[in-house]
Parts: sequence; C-alpha cells; structure tokens
Amino acid sequence: MAGTHFKQLHAPLPILLLGLLLQPCFIVQASAECRSKEKSFRGCHDEAEALKLKLIAIFSILVTSMIGVCLPLFSRAVPALRPDRDLFALVKAFASGVILATGYMHVLPDSFNNLTSDCLPETPWRKFPFTTFVAMLSALLTLMVDSVALSHYKKRFAHELATGNGEQANQGTVEILEHVGHGHDKSGKDPPEDGTQLLSHRVVAQVLEMGIVVHSVVIGLSMGASDNPCTIRPLIAALCFHQLFEGMGLGGCILQAEYGIKMKEVMVFFFSITTPFGISLGIGLSNIYSAKSQTALIVEGVLNAASAGLLNYMALVDLLASDFMGSRLQNSLKLQIWSFIAVLLGAGGMSLMAKWA
Repeated sequence: MAGTHFKQLHAPLPILLLGLLLQPCFIVQASAECRSKEKSFRGCHDEAEALKLKLIAIFSILVTSMIGVCLPLFSRAVPALRPDRDLFALVKAFASGVILATGYMHVLPDSFNNLTSDCLPETPWRKFPFTTFVAMLSALLTLMVDSVALSHYKKRFAHELATGNGEQANQGTVEILEHVGHGHDKSGKDPPEDGTQLLSHRVVAQVLEMGIVVHSVVIGLSMGASDNPCTIRPLIAALCFHQLFEGMGLGGCILQAEYGIKMKEVMVFFFSITTPFGISLGIGLSNIYSAKSQTALIVEGVLNAASAGLLNYMALVDLLASDFMGSRLQNSLKLQIWSFIAVLLGAGGMSLMAKWA
C-alpha cells in the first residue's frame, strides 16, 4: 500500500542528512576571499552569548513546534476546532498561507543565495537558474507521488471488486477501507471515494512533513553554526512563529489522515525535533563546518530548492486548491471570503518574518 510505504520515509531522513553534512568535503574551509567576506559581516561576534541563545532556541523552538502540531490533534476536546467546523477551515487556511510563504519567501531565496554565491565558480552556477530548475523538478516529483499513490489504491480496489462477488466483494471493500484506516462506511458516500480521499490526506501529510523536515534541518544547521548573537536573536522569534503555524497546518493534515496514535506520535516527534536537531548539529560542527565551502553551498542550495518546490506544490495544490475548490467553501461565500483573508494574513505574516529570518 502506497500510504504504508511512506511510513519508511521518516526515520532515515535525518540520518541521511547527517551523513551528507558530515562528509569530508563539508569541512573544507572556504577560500580566503570568501572567508574575508564572511568576517566583514561579523560586526556582532560573541561565541559565549551565541551559544546561550542557541540553547534557548533549541528549547523554545521545540516547545512551540510541539504546541503547533499538537493543537489540531487535540481538537476533539475543543468542539470549535473540529474538522467539520468553520474555525478549523480558517485556521487551516491561515497555516496554508504560512506554508506557502515559507516556500516562496524563505526557502527559495535561501537557495538562490547559496547557488549564486560568489564562493561558487561563475560557470555553471551563475549561468543557469539551478534553483528554479530543481524546484520545478521537485514539484513535478511531488505530483508523481500524489498520482501514483492514488492510482495504486484505485487499482487495488478495482481488482478486489472484480475478483470478488456478493459478500466477498463487500468484504473486500471493508478490508481495503480498513487498510487505509477507514474501516467503516457509515457516511453514506461511495466507498472508493471515501478511501481515496483518506489516502490523499495521508499522502499530503507525509510528503508535506518530508519537505518541512529537510528545510528545518538545513535552517537549524545554519543557526547552530553561527556565532553572531545579533542574527540569532531575531531568528529565534521568527522560527518560533514559523514552527507554531506551520505545525498547525501539518497537524490539521495529520488529523484529517486519521492515523493511529503511534503514527501520530512519530510524525509529531520528527516535526518537533528536526530544527532543534539541526541547531545541535550546527553547534557540534561550528569549529569545522564552513557555510561558505563550495560543497556546503551546493548541497544546502539544492536541498532548499527541492524543499521549496515541494512546499509550494503542497500549499497550492493539495491544501489551498483542495479546500477552496471543495464543496464546503464553494457552498459558502462568507466562509470563502474569510478563508481568503486568513490565507493572506498567514502568508503576509510569514513574509514579514523574512526580514529577520
């Protein structure tokens, strides 16, 4: 089952990134020219103060991440935040705007800065727009994942229906729905649509988290390797805001995916821990890691571009388009307008954070 296969993506990803970042080429120091440029921007340099701020950042970002991603999951106890309520639609629209702005206003510019750096040779890095090329490929790959996963489910259901008859066919339907976590058919809807919609929610939740995890480790690594308190201080507030509302968007997707408790715990854990993990890794590598080394710039730039393409696709297609073109918002002009306002507020707030992060 495609949804089941995605469970394997979470555990190896931080380990894979750690392996990449610990490659010998990452500790190659930047050229003298790049080092001199880097030092020229170090007007505020205090390693002891920076370390203290980074430890504060680890704790505060961890807490705000957990609060953000868990809020929707506890909405069962708060009737106003249940998925069938208007407030949930507004909160999800706001969080979707945050995710959209994260891709366009934070991740994509970081990739441009990395891949067009003066520390890289002019050919080919400034002769070809690698950032937008990688982001485009990432968006197309995400589309493929969505399409293949849903196609897999539909073919499996059709096969069960074709090979069964009478009670066997009905039992096959129940087994398939149970396999994707929806082992009942009390809604009165056609079973294949219910199962497809649920699988779609699961694919969205896991692919979205994968993109967030990649970006979170990279930005955490950059903060952890920095010894500039003047940069770190505003970055803590910006990242807390970012993690809180991005977590709410992801938490809403996890809630709609109707996972079991263990899978929810795994997804909450990896979302919450990745940025603190990146900061801790940056602290540990601060003496040997050079953010201006050519390999570091290339790998970070490519990862950021891939993450941006994924986040932009997920925000526009699987979150915003899915909700705004759905029957719920289409049937209520008032809710549709308020949802548009919520998206603009989320995207606007996150765009403003780009001034500091």
